[in-house]
Amino acid sequence: MDYSEELNFVFRFPTKIVFGPGTAKEVGMEVDELKKTRALIVTDRDLVQTDLVKMVQKALGKKYVGVFSDVVPDTGLHIVNAGAEYGRKLEADVLVSVGGGSVIDTAKGMAICLAKGGKLEDHAGFNILSGPVTPHIVIPTTAGTGSEVTYAAIIKDHEQKRKLLFADNYLFPTVAILDPSMTIGLPRLTTAATGMDALSHCVEAIHSRQSEPIADALALHGIKMIKEFLPRAVENGGDIVARGQMLIAACIAGAAFSNAQVGMVHALAHSVGAKFGVPHGIANSILLPHCILYNLDACLDRYSQIAQAMGRDVRGMEPLKAAEQAATAIREFSKSIGMPQTLREVNVEDSGLEQCANDALMDGSIVYNPKLVFDPEEILKVFKNAF
Repeated sequence: MDYSEELNFVFRFPTKIVFGPGTAKEVGMEVDELKKTRALIVTDRDLVQTDLVKMVQKALGKKYVGVFSDVVPDTGLHIVNAGAEYGRKLEADVLVSVGGGSVIDTAKGMAICLAKGGKLEDHAGFNILSGPVTPHIVIPTTAGTGSEVTYAAIIKDHEQKRKLLFADNYLFPTVAILDPSMTIGLPRLTTAATGMDALSHCVEAIHSRQSEPIADALALHGIKMIKEFLPRAVENGGDIVARGQMLIAACIAGAAFSNAQVGMVHALAHSVGAKFGVPHGIANSILLPHCILYNLDACLDRYSQIAQAMGRDVRGMEPLKAAEQAATAIREFSKSIGMPQTLREVNVEDSGLEQCANDALMDGSIVYNPKLVFDPEEILKVFKNAF
């Protein structure tokens, strides 16, 4: 890939990574290392009834003070604020999130409130925190969001039907424990959708206007891992090797996009997710090939590299044809693992797309898109193509 002679960048990756089957049982040692004594588990209403959360509780021993389990998909401000209030009552000094992206983001929001006071909406924005937040140990149960190593959280404002971004270098989780045994029970569609979320993170990191060599290296390797191991994890949920490799792929994808940022795919996915409740990974999966085609002429070489990482032989092809192979390969890949292919399939209504286009244009991710977008009509065309 070509880089400007004037290239300047900063790459941050402060989260400690612990990987391996059974490592979730070591969470108590991680709390000890942080010199904390009052651990609050954050999880969702389904997971709290499973042996996964009970195992983490047991591993914490006397350091366990309670569990907040009211998290739901597309977690909202009211949930974060309730969790923070509960944490204050328990005098929690460390959070242990056990779950997927919504759980992790809820814990990030709670960490802000516990350290800074007030309600979460008081702290919305980019880099507005003045110091560290409550320590946060993440044990992901899905392989996709990468939130275990990112500095941002997406929280829904259900009253306004919009998603709010909370982003700050102090929000990086302290520790991420990647235990593949925690993802064994994940359903096929959730496995596929979260994996496609990770793939979209890799692609958007590579084509970002803020792309840089370290993020590129991580993202390209992440694509190769996802191409190899996601179908295995979808086909056989008990494949511990595939589950572990997908956790690593999602993690390095998170590290890549947390530094290089994401673009149009996420801006559009955020808007249809907020308005129609489309799960984030599914929205990303549907929109990704269409956004690549929209951006095609802005970064032909980078899409050619993505096509190769997806296993396509583009040697001897014209640059445009080689780049198009990225969109084709990703579309065929998503179809092969059972993902929906159109917005219509996931109950998006054509009448709401104009509003979604306007919302997407206001999303902070859009500024990193390789092709600058100023007209909501351009976004509407992409939505129509995906409909």
